[in-house]
Amino acid sequence: MTEGLKVIDARNSFCPGPLMELIKEIRQEQVGAVMEVWSSDAGSAKDIPEWIRRAGHELLASVAEDGIFKIRVKKLR
Repeated sequence: MTEGLKVIDARNSFCPGPLMELIKEIRQEQVGAVMEVWSSDAGSAKDIPEWIRRAGHELLASVAEDGIFKIRVKKLR
């Protein structure tokens, strides 16, 4: 795990749960913070990157490992 990376473990939560958890956490973090959402809901792989783009943050990575979608975001504003 990357030092300073905040993991939001939203496995076993269904849409829009993982996105809502990300929104809650990103509001509390400083600009420049890096977070990674872990989700077992396939909808997250599409919905979260779309929200990141619309909200003006940076999508750093989006990968699937063993049925878990890991979406990494950097807070830009």
